[in-house]
Amino acid sequence: MKKQISLFALDLEEEAKKQFDACCSEPFVLSAALMPDAHTGYVAPIGSVLRTKGVLVPAWVGYDIGCGMIAGKIEGLSNLTLLKSKVQEIHSRVQKVIPMGKGKVNHPKDISEESKKRFKELVERFSLGTHDKSILRFLKTQALNHIGSLGDGNHFIELGLDEEEKELWLVIHSGSRGVGHTLAAHYMKKASKGEKNFEATFALDINSVEGQEYLNVLDFALDFALLNRMEMAKKVTQVLSDLLGEELSFDLWVNKNHNHAVREKEGEDIFLHRKGATPADKGERGVIPASMKDGCFLVEGLGNADFLHSSSHGAGRKLSRGKARQQISLKQFQESMKNVCGSVLEATLDEAPQAYKNIGDVMKAQEKSVKVLKHIKPIINWKGYTVLRRSF
Repeated sequence: MKKQISLFALDLEEEAKKQFDACCSEPFVLSAALMPDAHTGYVAPIGSVLRTKGVLVPAWVGYDIGCGMIAGKIEGLSNLTLLKSKVQEIHSRVQKVIPMGKGKVNHPKDISEESKKRFKELVERFSLGTHDKSILRFLKTQALNHIGSLGDGNHFIELGLDEEEKELWLVIHSGSRGVGHTLAAHYMKKASKGEKNFEATFALDINSVEGQEYLNVLDFALDFALLNRMEMAKKVTQVLSDLLGEELSFDLWVNKNHNHAVREKEGEDIFLHRKGATPADKGERGVIPASMKDGCFLVEGLGNADFLHSSSHGAGRKLSRGKARQQISLKQFQESMKNVCGSVLEATLDEAPQAYKNIGDVMKAQEKSVKVLKHIKPIINWKGYTVLRRSF
């Protein structure tokens, strides 16, 4: 039977197409789709959805298991003018309470008791499933301090307003951090059975011990990533409450992972691997970010089978990080961000708006997969970075 292969990618790089074709050629792939924001990744391109029978492929999920988005309204705000007058102070204060950048994590004393309790429950549940004892030891001893940390790259925190400037929304993009990276590497190596190039298409039989272990790992990491995002939301909300003198709250509207492998139907061994793609079943809520200056779109899925019930997870990169540093100046970056208080630095130059595809084109290319409910326009944006790196 011929496989259903759908290509929706805009300005697709030759290398990304080669990666996708190689993935689709695997005998266990039933169907696949490439989203409008697709671009070159490793093994599977970013923006790929791959439907498999009987196997899980750790490299197709990637290192940041559970990477995704939360979006919700900040409730209780009565003075928007005061908020706008304090954007610099809010930006500075949040940077002090949330670790941002590669390798930057929390001290346990700075993590809320509620999150610590939830983390303990997740580890306990993990221990009851099929697991590798070394992974359980890792989770018990080294995972906690990753909660409430942002990371770097395209991860961000953003405060924005709806089109009518009546609602304040908080959107956070982050994942399972160093925890997910460790889990992913462990199971890529297990799947490769000792191959030196373990970052490749090596599959785990779902009925094998390793396959059952990885399923348990996926369940843990997806919930851990949500816990991480929610802890940051608490911190941002508390900063706003303190600076604005109001008791504010965060009302979660959606949580959506875009790096995962999920069972298509209960009782069947068919899995959807999404590597940088947002689930979009009929009526399903989602959030699709654009660049730092263009905000985020709150969407509802249309359940399109050609898209494998998925959509883009963002605008998608137009320039690689290296090319962005070569072709975009700091002045251009600053000018494009003049209406947004953000992390506009030489260290974040590779995240400049000019490095991304036109979000309007991307949304138009998937109008049969999702419909837009709201456009949230940014007023404050945070990006993590590690050290000041030279721009070319």
